[in-house]
Amino acid sequence: MHPDTTATATAAAAAIDDKKGLGIALLDVSTLLVITDVFVIATGTSRRHVRTLAEEAEAQLKESDRRPLRREGVQDGTWVLLDYGDVVIHVFDEETRAYYDLERLWGDAPRLEFQPAEPG
Repeated sequence: MHPDTTATATAAAAAIDDKKGLGIALLDVSTLLVITDVFVIATGTSRRHVRTLAEEAEAQLKESDRRPLRREGVQDGTWVLLDYGDVVIHVFDEETRAYYDLERLWGDAPRLEFQPAEPG
C-alpha cells in the first residue's frame, strides 16, 4: 500500500475525530478488494452530525489536493460515502452502521492503527 494512502486515511480519521465522530475504524482491504485499499468507517449521532463529519473529512483532504471521485448519501445523512479511489470513507448514523456492519462483513481485513485524540 502506498504511504499516501495511509496518510489520506489517517487525515480523514483525524478530521472525523476532531468533530467528535464515534467508533472510527480503518480497515486495510487492499488484499481483499481491487477497487480500493482502505475503508475509513465512523459514526455520527444524528443525520446532521453524519453530514458534518463527512464535510470535515472532505475539507481536510482538499487541503492535500485530494477530491472525492464520488459522493453519495449526503442529502439523506444516514450513510455518506466519499470515494477517493484508494480510500473510501463511510460515515453512518448508529442504526445504519449496525445494520450494514462493515467491520463484520470485512472481518478478514487488518485494522490500521488510529488513536483518537484524548478528550480535552
